Amino acid sequence: MNITAIKQQERLKDRYSVYVDGKYAFSLSEAALLDSRLATGLELTPEQLKEFKQLSADDKVFGNALRYAAMRRRSRWELQSYLQRKQASPGLAEEVIGRLEGLGFIDDRAFAQAWVENRHLLKPTSKRKLQQELKAKRVPEDIITEVLRDDETADRDELPALIARKRRQTKYQDDMKLMQYLARQGFGYEDIKSALKAGADDAA
Repeated sequence: MNITAIKQQERLKDRYSVYVDGKYAFSLSEAALLDSRLATGLELTPEQLKEFKQLSADDKVFGNALRYAAMRRRSRWELQSYLQRKQASPGLAEEVIGRLEGLGFIDDRAFAQAWVENRHLLKPTSKRKLQQELKAKRVPEDIITEVLRDDETADRDELPALIARKRRQTKYQDDMKLMQYLARQGFGYEDIKSALKAGADDAA
């Protein structure tokens, strides 16, 4: 069996289709293709072809995981869950996680910092709520504690903007309903009470 052609794919420009005896056999990413040292005219044994097909399958898992990680920062647990859903073997999952970590795509501290910064920017919430969200992403407790300790934004600083936004909704014209909502977001009673009083004083 001979490799008769190696062609760049139209849809995925970073992958190359390998043809054996004139028929499509498998595909590899550019990096995997370079590592494999495959070339047109190279002869393959049936065993080698089987090994390259397995390499192709593993390479696709890594490529998909890389694209998933590149969309936004992910926690280590999120990547592990993704690979589990894709039915990657434990050994392959561990290898992929290690490669992504080496490339800087897995860093739970950086993930937690980005999560907190984005939440402050897009949807203000309490530190208690942030802690719950990061725990749900399986970020280690010591990292959560450190990141929230270093976060200089206090709950009372988040409340005015959040209250102003919620006041635009009819149901939150009612102070009790608004207080209940804010409490569910993890804000403390005293901070809520002070923020509502300050808002009422400003409106007077």
